[in-house]
Amino acid sequence: MGKRAESGGVSRIQNQRAVIDRRALAAAISEGVETSGAAKARPAVVELLRGALAEGRAEIARRLAEHPGAGHDSAEVQAFLVDQLIRLIHDHVIGDVYPAPNRTSGERLSVMAVGGYGRGEMAPHSDVDVAFITPGKQTSWCEQVIEATLYFLWDLGLKVGHSSRSLDDVVRMAKSDLTIRTALLEGRYVWGDQALFDEAQSRFWAEVVAGTERQYVSEKLAERNDRHKRLGDSRYVVEPNVKEGKGGLRDLHTLYWIGKYIHHVRDVSELVDVGLLSGSEYRAFRRAENFFWAVRCHLHTITGRAEDRLTFDLQREVAARMQFADRPGKSAVERFMQYFFLQAKRVGHLTGLFLAQLDEQFARKQPRGLLAGFRARRRVVKGYPVYGGKITVPSDTWFTEDPVRLIEIFVVADANSLELHPDAMRLALRDARCVDAVRTDARANALFLDLLASRHDPETALRWFNEAGVFGRFIPDFGRVNAQMQFDMYHHYTVDEHTIRAVGLMARIEQGELRKDHPLATDLVHKIQHRRVLYVSILLHDIAKGRRGDHSVLGAEVALKLCPRLGMSDEETHLTAWLVGQHLLMSAVAFKRDLADWKTITDFVATVQSVERLRLLSMLTIVDIRAVGPGVWNSWKRQLIHELYDAAEERLRLGHVQHGRTQRVAAKQAAVAERLGARGTLAAKYARQFNDAYWIAEPDDIIAMNITQLDAAGGAPLDVHCEYYAARGATLVTVIAADHPGLFYRIAGGIHLAGGNIIDARIHTTRGGMAVDNFLVQDPLGRPFSEDSQLARIKTMIADALMGRVKLVTQLAARPSARPRASAFDVRPAAEFDNQASNRFTVVEVNARDRPALLSRLARALFEAKLMVHSAHIATYGERAVDTFYVTDLLGEKVDSGSRLRAVEKRLIEAADENVVEVAAA
Repeated sequence: MGKRAESGGVSRIQNQRAVIDRRALAAAISEGVETSGAAKARPAVVELLRGALAEGRAEIARRLAEHPGAGHDSAEVQAFLVDQLIRLIHDHVIGDVYPAPNRTSGERLSVMAVGGYGRGEMAPHSDVDVAFITPGKQTSWCEQVIEATLYFLWDLGLKVGHSSRSLDDVVRMAKSDLTIRTALLEGRYVWGDQALFDEAQSRFWAEVVAGTERQYVSEKLAERNDRHKRLGDSRYVVEPNVKEGKGGLRDLHTLYWIGKYIHHVRDVSELVDVGLLSGSEYRAFRRAENFFWAVRCHLHTITGRAEDRLTFDLQREVAARMQFADRPGKSAVERFMQYFFLQAKRVGHLTGLFLAQLDEQFARKQPRGLLAGFRARRRVVKGYPVYGGKITVPSDTWFTEDPVRLIEIFVVADANSLELHPDAMRLALRDARCVDAVRTDARANALFLDLLASRHDPETALRWFNEAGVFGRFIPDFGRVNAQMQFDMYHHYTVDEHTIRAVGLMARIEQGELRKDHPLATDLVHKIQHRRVLYVSILLHDIAKGRRGDHSVLGAEVALKLCPRLGMSDEETHLTAWLVGQHLLMSAVAFKRDLADWKTITDFVATVQSVERLRLLSMLTIVDIRAVGPGVWNSWKRQLIHELYDAAEERLRLGHVQHGRTQRVAAKQAAVAERLGARGTLAAKYARQFNDAYWIAEPDDIIAMNITQLDAAGGAPLDVHCEYYAARGATLVTVIAADHPGLFYRIAGGIHLAGGNIIDARIHTTRGGMAVDNFLVQDPLGRPFSEDSQLARIKTMIADALMGRVKLVTQLAARPSARPRASAFDVRPAAEFDNQASNRFTVVEVNARDRPALLSRLARALFEAKLMVHSAHIATYGERAVDTFYVTDLLGEKVDSGSRLRAVEKRLIEAADENVVEVAAA
């Protein structure tokens, strides 16, 4: 609790009466009461106050538009406006509504602002948190006044958090509840009985706070950690919560609360006086706080509600309001978000220093009891003093004397599992620019490689290295992507955070911690010959993002210049550059091409050329995808990467296809017969029903299921089978039906109506004219359908779609988007054709904004273009979908006529375009 100046900053508010003129309003209220009486004047009083609130908010919004970066000013003037309204209401209630000329000692009331409002900072639609304090048990007069005050506030449309407590209640509840204690910690006198507020304040400090400092700090930090986990435990989540997210306002407030609880500071600036922040750190605190308050006020103003999440659709508008502009290679919204994350990073750094300094202060206090006289022993590791598990430096000039030490200290800390002492971090931050002089120093570069490819915990060490500001100066190209976000729904983290996480994942894979999730990488990492190349390629794979041009090509150029500086050989340098240049190749082939097509593997192997390259590229691909964000890596992607690796490795190792086409078909049929056991004769029975392409394309387990289903169907016009397919992390849906034109798009439409997303499809026709179509299906969140009711719904909707019992076009158009915020992104539909990627098929690749039934619309467009789809492969990257089709004309030939390809392209673009209304077929 503390008085502080009214609203935390009233003295700084310019032209207060332009916001609200309390005297004029008070006079108008008095005039209305004199004319009509308090009861009849109430509607007019409410309208007066409502008008004052609207005019005040409009003035605050005008000031914010005029000075879009003035966060503190906007937050303080908002609290001032609410203060004045509460004072007006309080005076009107006790003077006109419930006057009590001879009040008893129990009929006293103090209005106290608590929480953020108590701190004197509010966004336009923040809650108004107030506590009504009474001396003892509430009298009827106090209850009436409190109730009348609240009804006025509610009538103004304010969201009020309120409590009514006696002095004893204040003490008792604050002792038992951390949230109440924190709210009261920022208690501020607004109006009413000043002496009563002062008594509550003195009792709070004497009876609640005294002796509980360590407990409060411990509970507050645990609460903070829980909040971070709930909201995504990274300050680089690309849709951050400005108030509650890691590195946001709440983290700054936590530092202030802890400082206030322990040292009774009345203002953030006093944290410097008590040794918890330096002068420069305090200024950084205020800069970050001012920026976050500005962002939060803009969010509330734009949405007209208490919106604290900086979602994609709001990021552009806030960036424009705060006057960020486009620059070459980087849009205004990306520049705005990069500045946002730099501030969040600074908050994280300040938090670390603050808490470490707090530890030091607690440690300096003499322990009592059995631990009296005990002190952690001081030791020296490679010239660095170590105390209590923290490494520090022996002098203030340690780094300036030898800037290589700016890297060495992180290497020593990592090798010995030590934390950096706050004094060492402060000095590293202060002297970071000195590392510029040793960028070409052989010892400095060797130490950096040791840090990057550490066998201990490189992720933590590199994060410290980055937060100290040394990383971006030693590797300036990395500094360019520091805190850089990518404005899309696929990437969850900033480029630097994604990169550091990828390095950490590789280290954990190497240590055997992730074998269950990444069995292939766990096996490969111990077979490679170029371990340093692997880690440097992970560091550099996204290093050129945010520049004009292909970041893979530009990143390879960075590698060619940087690797020799790091002390890598010509062979290592060119291998690293190749990996960076091709780091998207394996995922593109695995997710967007037919891996059963002989030409797919041939072309991939022609680019990769060696088993060592294949192993390194596989591991780089795996950690790159996994580090994009939670939920992006799944068993389906793992299966595709493994399939591509196995096929390519066999081709590279043997130098040719192990068996010819006839032998491969025979081997597959034998494997199917073996899998079927007692029903193995089915393989021979249906061997001639399918062409060779079917036996080569499908794995033996799916073929066994297909022919078992086909045999059981007994020639029925339609048979649908659904089952959870654990190996692919999806649901396998097999449709057997009499083949006819448009079958594929109708089946796809039925699956979409059942709520399914198709991720892969293979279309086959028996020599007897029966279609055997295999679909792999997931829900919109990338999970398989496994419940009986879900599987039954898929079967029903496919049957209804094929029998014409549902209006596909109308119902599909009505389905809600699984990604409603995707409209914030501009994804222009595009269609590309490749007649070189397959010997038998034309490969059609369509890029478009992901939405319900996109696949069905594209499939229908292909049907109307008189093309046959033989397989479909669907990949999604946040808001963007890439649907790939292997097609032929009705005669089974490739489509190579330029005019026909242009006509097909036009149909596909129209189908993918959300502004084109689909018309149902006659």
